[in-house]
Amino acid sequence: MTATDAAHAENGDWLVGNPTGLQLAAALWIGSVGLLILGLQPVLLGALYSEGHVTGDELALVATAEMIAIAIGSAIVAMLLPARNMRWKSAALLVLLALANFWTAYAMSSNALIGARTLAGLAEGGLVAVATELIARSRRAERIGGYFVTLQTLAQCALALLLALYAVPAAGAAGGFVALGVLCLLSLVVAWIVPDDYADLPKDEHFANVLTLPALTALLSIFCYFMFFAAVWAFLEPLGAEFGIDGRTVGLMVSASLAAQVMGAMTATVFEARIDYRFAITVIGAIATISSVLLASGPGLLVFWSVALVMGFILLFIVPYQIRLAITADETRNAVLLVPAAQLFGLAIGPVAASLLIDGQNFRPVPEFAAASALASVALLGVFVLVAGRRVPA
Repeated sequence: MTATDAAHAENGDWLVGNPTGLQLAAALWIGSVGLLILGLQPVLLGALYSEGHVTGDELALVATAEMIAIAIGSAIVAMLLPARNMRWKSAALLVLLALANFWTAYAMSSNALIGARTLAGLAEGGLVAVATELIARSRRAERIGGYFVTLQTLAQCALALLLALYAVPAAGAAGGFVALGVLCLLSLVVAWIVPDDYADLPKDEHFANVLTLPALTALLSIFCYFMFFAAVWAFLEPLGAEFGIDGRTVGLMVSASLAAQVMGAMTATVFEARIDYRFAITVIGAIATISSVLLASGPGLLVFWSVALVMGFILLFIVPYQIRLAITADETRNAVLLVPAAQLFGLAIGPVAASLLIDGQNFRPVPEFAAASALASVALLGVFVLVAGRRVPA
């Protein structure tokens, strides 16, 4: 690290290094490409199911395999690989993801689809790490994290609309995955704007800072919160059907909830510095619990709509505060690099765990499980505050 870098680190917005605004935007876009599938799964995987390429059970396996692979890929790149040659790494991961998307478009069996989406997930996780590695180096990681989730959700909304209106009707699921692959290749231009070498954070080679009780409870709190959301989200349509709400209406709720996610991310970006992270996570956890209980109570159309919008808003509103939680748990910022992995594992495990409680056509245990997950998230925050003691700043 040069003397100039040291001066910037001391006086500027960065702990180490000094990327330009354009370089930061490029890294956030690369990470957003890695998470586009989160907003596109209802469109693309739904098309695969409608076209008879997969059964309902196989569809769940494909989605879960990709989520777990994203979590593993982000953790591997963030924790095991040095933040060097990031332009080449970004480019290689984009090409690999493009190939995985093209493979998905022409896969002929469920096993091939699982393989293709697992490969895609590993590449997507690596792309996410390109962004989170840089976010972790900022003195205002929470705010930049808010920018990150806003950008990725806006991109998901725009691309989901384009695919649903044009690519999928014209060429089916294959057309959607080909379009996604082409976007990856177009993003190669952006990859060469990313800072080539990120200045080093003080990583512990044996992950000692991550394996402490404060860091583990912080990451588990994040994991449980995303289990809450994923459990409800995966079964929103059958839950609606159980209460007399048709699939088209639930589809409109999903679209509106994506818009609410954008609003939540933007609102958090504005207010993140004014609200204590412990207060924010506790209040949002309480809202999540109440929302889940309402879904389990047999709600009418208006309450169901309201819950869907509230859940969309709080999903991304909480992310900057979870980043602050992870930073507080581990000042070396190793734990914050694992926040995407904790979130994605929660998204992957939530539907699987909730499905074990479903009894025939009775889906009420799903929101009950979600309520328990939200409460567990808040309880783990309480454990974190207790074990962190005086080291936790206000």
